Amino acid sequence: MRRLLLVTLVLAAPVASAQDKDYYVYVAAESADEVYRLKFDGSSAVVDKVIQVGYQPTEIEGPHGLAVGLDGKYWYLSIAHGKPFGIIYKYETATDKIVGECEVGMFPATMQISPATGLLYCVNFNLHGRMLPSSISILDPEEMVEVARTTTGPMPHGSRVSPDGLRHYSCAMMSGHLFEIDALTFGVKRRLQLDEKQPEGHDSDVKPTWVHPHPKRPSVYCALNGAAQIAEVDLKTWRVVRRFKTAKGPYNLEITPDGKKLVVSYKTAGKVGIWDLDSGREVARLKSTRRVTHGVLITPDGRYGFVSSEGIGSEKGAVDVLDLTTNKKVTSVDIGLQAGGIAFWKSVVRGN
Repeated sequence: MRRLLLVTLVLAAPVASAQDKDYYVYVAAESADEVYRLKFDGSSAVVDKVIQVGYQPTEIEGPHGLAVGLDGKYWYLSIAHGKPFGIIYKYETATDKIVGECEVGMFPATMQISPATGLLYCVNFNLHGRMLPSSISILDPEEMVEVARTTTGPMPHGSRVSPDGLRHYSCAMMSGHLFEIDALTFGVKRRLQLDEKQPEGHDSDVKPTWVHPHPKRPSVYCALNGAAQIAEVDLKTWRVVRRFKTAKGPYNLEITPDGKKLVVSYKTAGKVGIWDLDSGREVARLKSTRRVTHGVLITPDGRYGFVSSEGIGSEKGAVDVLDLTTNKKVTSVDIGLQAGGIAFWKSVVRGN
């Protein structure tokens, strides 16, 4: 009887739903030199805090990429416009104060920390001068020291690591290549031309801008901005096995933790696509609040997607929140000019 009562009590214990949580994300406003911390309660989103960034008060320095440390105690920001080199800053999440910095390559952009090595991998997009091969800066985020710099291709973007943290992926926008780097040795293991018709030595027509590994299967998905396609690459055979036709300008993308859905921003079209990966079918296409859609973030529970939009000219940036169960937009919140890089910080069960 006592055992039955114990089981009954356990089954009756309340389980926190998405509506019982508050979600916190950071998003950069590239033309305002600001980072916004947003709070979403399951129905509405608000600006929780605005952090001024940069070190040149008379210049727009372009905060671009964001990453949060594995333990959630620090967040990292790439400042793109240097003289000429960019900087990655380290902030405490508790205070949002700078606690470290490191100079890297030209125009550092997106970045991620590997759960295997604990190192931070940041692409140096390099908008300066000729379209020469650029690099990946690899940092020790504890000491904020660059430990290696690996050359890949011209204008690398979409820095992402495999679920086990042992491989790093990026796309060279101007050559059309997907690069795989060994996260332990920092060497390039493989590269793959994503353009079916592109001869070597010429600028890419497909212009890949993002890559994201599948959380369950040995495959990665690449946003082909110039071709209006998503390319699925089988990592075992190292070839493109499927191509999904999209709206104009696919730019960033992310996959739900269960591996079932892909969310992609259509930068040129000002829309967001939600795809079923098993069928290869787009199940929803939603209009963004602003006309230039940018970054994509999915919460670790897979329930919500956050999508940033830059706006045009003097328009404010915005972040849309999508319910990935219903495939509909829940709410939107305005932030500063040219909303771009976005990163998840934490979710908190209300009442705790």
